Amino acid sequence: MILGKNFSNLKIILVEPNGPLNVGSIARLCSNFEVDELRIVSPKCDIFSLEAKKMALKGHKFLEHCKIFDDLQKAIFDCDLVLASCGRIDVNKDSFFVSSEDIFDWTLSFKKINNLGIIFGREDRGLTNSELLQANKTFNIPTSQNNPSLNLSHAVSIVLYELNKSSKKNLNNKLKVYNLASSKEVNDTFVEIEEMLLRVGYLLKHTSKVKISKFKNFIFRANTSMHEINVLRGIVHQINWFLNNSEKKISKHKFD
Repeated sequence: MILGKNFSNLKIILVEPNGPLNVGSIARLCSNFEVDELRIVSPKCDIFSLEAKKMALKGHKFLEHCKIFDDLQKAIFDCDLVLASCGRIDVNKDSFFVSSEDIFDWTLSFKKINNLGIIFGREDRGLTNSELLQANKTFNIPTSQNNPSLNLSHAVSIVLYELNKSSKKNLNNKLKVYNLASSKEVNDTFVEIEEMLLRVGYLLKHTSKVKISKFKNFIFRANTSMHEINVLRGIVHQINWFLNNSEKKISKHKFD
């Protein structure tokens, strides 16, 4: 692949694109940079229109064979590492943001990353905070603070160029085996954590999402490994087991 030996099975994921010209241009970019697959979440335009096909040119196969999903979580189900592009400058200060160049240099510290997914948001408002939290890392493309938002296809072209450029760098550091918890593993774990904390009364329903988001941000910034997330999940399972058995004992005592 043109993207180098560190990356394989690259998926470009578009969330609710509403411009067929942008979709067609991105399909062409997928061909230019030998992307593995184009995925689209709930498209708001006809991605198979004549306009899209004209812009795609040799990338028409990416339109014909693109995978369509009805939500983002399903679109990243098989991705080991998920990156999300964000053009907003008013994001939560707890979020982890680096430039596109820096984040791709970071990926070079690993020997091999299988199934790399890169998410791009809507043309008019990008990705929501909850969608950004489904990525392992979030990055932006530095532009003027007076006009930070880029055209969708232009953003994809810059990111693919930066990724291609980074993959050809020769770094002397000892490469690590990629062992970070996937975004799906982290999100599945936090569904269980949220349910448990609501159950014991630590969280309230109307504020639980905000508090869980802060905790999830911490986990992503800590570069949590698969082993570490499994330990955390094991703790949650043990607490739930204890709660279930305690409730059974209380119920039995009442009837006795």
